[in-house]
Amino acid sequence: MSGASRKTWLDHWLLRAAIPIAIGAVAMGCWELLVHVKEIPEYILPAPSVIGKTLVAEWDSLSAVWLVTLQTMFASLGLAVVGGVLLAMLFSVSRLLEISLFPHAVVLQVTPLIAIAPLIMVWLGDYPFLVLLLCAFIVSFFPILSNTVVGLKSADHNLGDLMRLYRASPWQRLRFLLVPTALPYFLAGLKIAANLALVGAVVGEFVVGPGGDKTGLASTILESSFRLDIAKMFAALALISATGIAAYLATHALSQLLLGAWHESAVRRDA
Repeated sequence: MSGASRKTWLDHWLLRAAIPIAIGAVAMGCWELLVHVKEIPEYILPAPSVIGKTLVAEWDSLSAVWLVTLQTMFASLGLAVVGGVLLAMLFSVSRLLEISLFPHAVVLQVTPLIAIAPLIMVWLGDYPFLVLLLCAFIVSFFPILSNTVVGLKSADHNLGDLMRLYRASPWQRLRFLLVPTALPYFLAGLKIAANLALVGAVVGEFVVGPGGDKTGLASTILESSFRLDIAKMFAALALISATGIAAYLATHALSQLLLGAWHESAVRRDA
C-alpha cells in the first residue's frame, strides 16, 4: 500500500472514529473480564457493566449536577475567550502594555490551581459559583491569550506594508490580515482552553465541596467516596471524561469548519 493511499485510507472519518472506539471497547472488555476473574469487590473496582447500570439508575441526580459543571465550564470558557482575545488585541497595538501585563498572566498560569483555590474559597466563600467560575477562568484564560498574541504577531509584515501603501483602514487590516492569520492560533488555544475550563470547574467543585449551593460532578465524587459508593464515583468520572471528549470534538469540528477550505493545518491532501 503506497503512502498516498494509506493516508487517504486513514483520513476516512468512519475509520477515524471506529479505531479508537474499538480500542476502547477492547479495554472495557479486559476490565470487565479482570473484575470477574479476580472477583474484585464492587467497593474496590466496579466492572464497566456495573458503572453503566449505575449511570442509568442514578441519571436524574447525575444529570442535575452535570448541568452545574457544564454551566461553570461554558461560562468560564466564554469569559476566557472574550478576555483573552481583547487583551491580545491590546497587546498587539501596545508593546508597553504587553511588557507590563503579560508576565503577570504567566505567573497566574504557572501557579498550581490547587494551591490558590483554597484562597479563592476564603475570599469568595459566600459566593460558591464565583469560586467555581474564577477557578475555571484562571486555567482556561492563558491558552487563549498566548495563542492569540502569537497569531496576531505572525501576520506577514510585507502584507501589512502593502495594506498601508494602499491606505487600508484599521478595520480592513484587522479583517483581511490579522484575523485570518491569528484564527488558526486562536482555535488551537481554544481546544486547550475548553478542556482546561472543565478541569478548573472540577477542581473548584472539590474546593467548594458538597456543601455549596451549586454542587457539580466533583461534589458527587466526594459524597460517593464518603459512602463508599465507588460505582457512582466512576459514573461521575465517566460523565467528566465524556464531557472532555465532546469538548475536544466540538472544537476540532469548529476548526475544520473555519479552516478546512484554506489553511494548511486543515486542508486534506491525497499525496
